[in-house]
Amino acid sequence: MSAIIDLPYQLGAAPSSFKPGQPSSLSATKETVLLPAGRSYAAHLRRQLNQLSFQQDDEREAKRIQQELEATNGAGDLDLDIGDEPESQDLLDRDPKEWKTQDHYAVLGLSALRYKATQDQIKVAHRKKVLKHHPDKKAGSSGLANDDSFFKCIAKAYEVLSNPERRRQFDSVDEAIDDEDVPTGREKPERFYDLWRPVFEREARFSDPKNGPVPSLGDADSTREEVDHFYDFFYNFDSWRSFEYLDKEVNEGSDNRDEKRYQEKKNRNERARRKKEDNARLRNLVDKALSVDPRIKQFKAQEKAAREAKKNKGKVGGAASPLDPKKAEEERKRKEEEERLAKEAAAKKEEEDKAARADAKKLKEAAKKNLKKEKKTLRNLITSNNYFLGQGATPSADVIEAQLNELDAIVSKLEPEQVQELRQKCEKVGAESADKIKAELDAASKANGITTGAFA
Repeated sequence: MSAIIDLPYQLGAAPSSFKPGQPSSLSATKETVLLPAGRSYAAHLRRQLNQLSFQQDDEREAKRIQQELEATNGAGDLDLDIGDEPESQDLLDRDPKEWKTQDHYAVLGLSALRYKATQDQIKVAHRKKVLKHHPDKKAGSSGLANDDSFFKCIAKAYEVLSNPERRRQFDSVDEAIDDEDVPTGREKPERFYDLWRPVFEREARFSDPKNGPVPSLGDADSTREEVDHFYDFFYNFDSWRSFEYLDKEVNEGSDNRDEKRYQEKKNRNERARRKKEDNARLRNLVDKALSVDPRIKQFKAQEKAAREAKKNKGKVGGAASPLDPKKAEEERKRKEEEERLAKEAAAKKEEEDKAARADAKKLKEAAKKNLKKEKKTLRNLITSNNYFLGQGATPSADVIEAQLNELDAIVSKLEPEQVQELRQKCEKVGAESADKIKAELDAASKANGITTGAFA
């Protein structure tokens, strides 16, 4: 129960400069008409005007809303030109935890549009997929209450594609668009524009908006200024393409800040490397197009003719020693035959080289896959033994970076079979003590001339 307590406290006297406030005057009164508003009042007027009961009005409104929704959905799908793509069983069986490797456009049924899809098309496609694959609907038809794996994939795809920044990151590494799909350069000159125009349109999607509109490839009637502007634009191409989407995540459950900083540093270096390689790829592509552009050859021929005309100006007959027409025709045919044979030989050699590169690539990918697995096992042996510092000790960022860098150096020096043998040795001695693993790694470092001594 509360009680009243008197406190021995007395307010001090007001300062001499204190002046009491003057009472404010009230504003004059006025009359205002208040009108009823809101959905309830609108429904009251609707029932009164149409002379309907509550039940009749509810049924009529439900029917009207349903008709408007069907009309909106039908018109929206028709206007946005989104059809129903077939869904493969592999797509439907995807694990939502592996969302980074899924094709978000294929999940939403936008494989044909991809980076050209608008936000409205993405919203419509998402709504259609949600209505088709909602877990409640599947539970009713299949009897599986937790059949929501693909629904989670749909949610993740919409989350990525509806966010402009994350969509840019995914579009930057979209594997469904082959950046290496370019003409060989041995095609007929008249096919140049049809073959190269889609290649440059594909690259133009990465142009930063601040650079202004991307110039088109043009055609055979393009002027020298237009052609020069086109190649200057792509030689100085400013791309927004980034590679954050491929960043490796820090191991789940790890709260070691040094390890996180190390992974972030590796991600930054990897992004910079990929960006450099992409810039080199684009420059090589522009070089290749420039070398086979028939307009460039025409411009050079015109310049040469102008120089010859200027050089021969004032000479008798306009030329120093005109060739015999018959000999000139024979010389032209001989050069054409030599060029044809050279092209055939180059084409045959290119096909052989291409087949050899394909075989070498397959072997390299298989070896790289196995090497990556062996390296991951060795790294797990190091981290699981606390970087060989003993129980209770916390490894510093320098120790972590030094040991992992030395492991990278060891793996780069050894052949895949030698890395596998090193892993087997470390696993065998690891059952006895962590120091023996460290000794094996140190021996491998010294045997390959690595003097950093992180495992010494």
